[in-house]
Amino acid sequence: MISLELRVSYQDAVTAESVMRALDPDNQGYVRSELQGSQIVFRIEAGSAGTMRNTADDLMACIKVAEESVKLTSVSEGHGRGL
Repeated sequence: MISLELRVSYQDAVTAESVMRALDPDNQGYVRSELQGSQIVFRIEAGSAGTMRNTADDLMACIKVAEESVKLTSVSEGHGRGL
């Protein structure tokens, strides 16, 4: 069994939690995640290097989309308040 721990840090805990929640549906059964303050800890276990690589690649792509979505939501909410 191969395991990988990936830690991703954000400016604040609210952003980290938003990203983690956005990823939860895709990660179930493949990736465990834990919020530690403003950091998300992802843990992946796989039976082969190929499976690990595919899972890690998918996770990284999903993180990018989630981060962009959180950023867009923040900008949209700020714009609505005249900020």
